[in-house]
Amino acid sequence: MLGPPPTLLTGDDDAESDLLNGVDPSAVAAAHPSASIAWAYLAEAALTDAEDDVAKQMAGYAFARTGYHRGLDQLRRHGWKGYGPVPWSHQQNQGFLRCVGALARAARLIGEEDEYTRCLDLLNDSDPQAAAELGLA
Repeated sequence: MLGPPPTLLTGDDDAESDLLNGVDPSAVAAAHPSASIAWAYLAEAALTDAEDDVAKQMAGYAFARTGYHRGLDQLRRHGWKGYGPVPWSHQQNQGFLRCVGALARAARLIGEEDEYTRCLDLLNDSDPQAAAELGLA
């Protein structure tokens, strides 16, 4: 029996263009709050060198969780039923997948192992390549 077809998000061209052109990710997230890619940029930046900085860990966690939930909304609007492939190779899916990866890293940093495991499971269920691309494999 075949599983569901891959979910391919449409992305947010304006947000992606702004980020590629060096606009501050905070301004991009404020202007395009549904764009997971902006939240991914914020989460990843907050988690840089955050091993001994609880404030950075929590900021990264909050940014990643926001992008994760905005991405879930988008996935559902695109027919995703809570399971099935979300391919890393489709560039517009990467904002959501990067948020899941950042949420996993932040959860591990704050000792939330159950959340870390759930995020890894989601990445592997979506596309095992995603975890590898994000350095979590």
